Amino acid sequence: MMKLFKQIFQKIEHRPLRFIAISFFIGSLSIIIFSLSIYTYALVLGAPPLTTVQNTIYYSSDGTKIGEELGVVNRYWVDLEDINPTLINATIQAEDQNFYSHHGFDLKRILAAVLVNISSGSKKEGASTITQQYARNLYLSHEKTWSRKIKEAFYTMRLELFYSKDDLLEGYLNTIYYGHGAYGIETASHYFFKKESADLSLAEATLLSGIPNSPSYYSPINHYDHAKERQKRILSALAEEEIIKEQTAFLAEREDLQINSAFPTTTDSIAPYFQDIVLAEMETILAQEPKVIRTSGYHVYTTLDETHQEKLDQSVATKINTSSALQIGGIAMEPTTGAITGLIGGKNYTESPYNRAVQAKRMVGSTFKPFLYYSALTNGYTASTTLMSKPTNFVLADGSSYQPSNYNGYYADQPVTLAQALAVSDNIYAVKTNIFLTPKRLIDTTREFGITSELKAVPSLALGTASISVKEMVTAYSMLANGGSSLTPHTVEKITDSKGKIIYQRPKQKQKQVLDPQQTFILNQLMTGMFNPNLNGYMHVTGESIADQLQHTYAGKSGTTETDSWMIGYSPQLVMGVWTGYDDNRAINKTEEQHAAKQIWADFMEAVHANQAVESFDAPAGIVAAYIDPTSGELATPYCENRQLMYFVAGTVPEHYCSVHQPED
Repeated sequence: MMKLFKQIFQKIEHRPLRFIAISFFIGSLSIIIFSLSIYTYALVLGAPPLTTVQNTIYYSSDGTKIGEELGVVNRYWVDLEDINPTLINATIQAEDQNFYSHHGFDLKRILAAVLVNISSGSKKEGASTITQQYARNLYLSHEKTWSRKIKEAFYTMRLELFYSKDDLLEGYLNTIYYGHGAYGIETASHYFFKKESADLSLAEATLLSGIPNSPSYYSPINHYDHAKERQKRILSALAEEEIIKEQTAFLAEREDLQINSAFPTTTDSIAPYFQDIVLAEMETILAQEPKVIRTSGYHVYTTLDETHQEKLDQSVATKINTSSALQIGGIAMEPTTGAITGLIGGKNYTESPYNRAVQAKRMVGSTFKPFLYYSALTNGYTASTTLMSKPTNFVLADGSSYQPSNYNGYYADQPVTLAQALAVSDNIYAVKTNIFLTPKRLIDTTREFGITSELKAVPSLALGTASISVKEMVTAYSMLANGGSSLTPHTVEKITDSKGKIIYQRPKQKQKQVLDPQQTFILNQLMTGMFNPNLNGYMHVTGESIADQLQHTYAGKSGTTETDSWMIGYSPQLVMGVWTGYDDNRAINKTEEQHAAKQIWADFMEAVHANQAVESFDAPAGIVAAYIDPTSGELATPYCENRQLMYFVAGTVPEHYCSVHQPED
């Protein structure tokens, strides 16, 4: 081949002409080789990723949007088929009329732009195609340098090689900048007209399609006359192409448009503390950094029950004074699944995003006692087991002594049953039981409940001297509510990408029976005692202040220290735990603040159970019931002033009748 060209060149006798011919040949060959090399290199690299920043959106359990991650910019993604066709046509007419016929570069437009710029002595006229603009948006900056233009051309070629025109147009419409921080047509539609792009009128669509050419100059907020002038040109182009009728264009041009000029910089958000733990859970599920998750356009379907969250927020707002520095952490959980249906991590997320329901560990007080009494029940105790309630000085193995006290110094000064000790929260009974069982055994029991926090094997552990999070405590109580089965607390049910493709679906959990079902049922019944005034005696039951507010069957336990106030209680359907206290660990002295946790809990539980049937805890096989005198712990007789129905494993019911209450004669 080269020999043939050599012979052809030798036939050209005019030396300058021969030089020109050879130079032209070498130049053309070089261009061909270079082009083929670039093309081959582009093929080897493969398709460039069509990724860009998109808002990750959170949904409640019923599919309602509860919030989103705005990230660096505000951007939604919408499929091409869901975008207003008029808007698509208007955009093509405004930005790239030959989009579907060229291969990434419109040579006629480029040449025309060059001639205009030369004649005007400026660089104002551009000729970028939609593909070029999309390449720039995805991979490059907007600096006007030759290196950027070369890279833009290369990316443009790669995009055209590997993607369809519809893919490119969809990507362009979802990434192009419309000014005022709005990227993509859907965001711009909401920004300027407070509606979805599919619902835009012809006038609105043509006005928007003109903005990307110069978002500042054609802003309908800042320069309405400029925007209308460009809209008129676009309408004329659509009419000229017979996409719309001239009369339609005439009417659209004169349509009165209501431009939204006060678009908020943030979106309304439900349960921001809850959304934070959703994000943390997604980090584990997807093994991605928070920044990536926030800007990947995920659609996250959560366990949040909007009614539960609304009632929780309302209860907190009405029960804690806004001027108080008292803080709160609370979690509502389905005991059968571990789904967190409501959560609050503080009074005001904007002022303090620190999540006190998950991140804080506070002294739990007497809410720890159910773990102690479960251990006792599985080691020979029954509901009627009696121990002396009086001031006691415990001498420990190391020679030291420990002298706990009851609330306000009240003691029975006689034996009391486990049922009454739990209902009135007798500390002497609890410490005696812990020493009898050993603190190590108590710690082993808490591990069965899923408690992982550090615990010290000391007698005072029975009184809740350990610091544990609300989330851990609510999860542990959920095992009681569901009859003793394991569960994993969670907030995420499903995650899809921006196109709706499922990338995570929470698998169905096979629950494992961890706790003894008979003793769990008995403990549940004992824990209803805190609301039962019949168990009043030397002290009042700890739930008496809220008992008259309750219309459903609940089990629960409160806990109080100088600095912390707890209330955790449950029905067979729902568990709710509330902690209140100060961030600086100061003492809670005001009476209304000491009772806030119980009041919030009662208000919430009654609100969410209002339209539900009253349910009781299911009794497993082998359980029997008997009326017991709560003072003596023996079978009640007609002479007992108070008869309490208690539950036992078959074969452990007391055999003797009450010897304390006898007829007067």
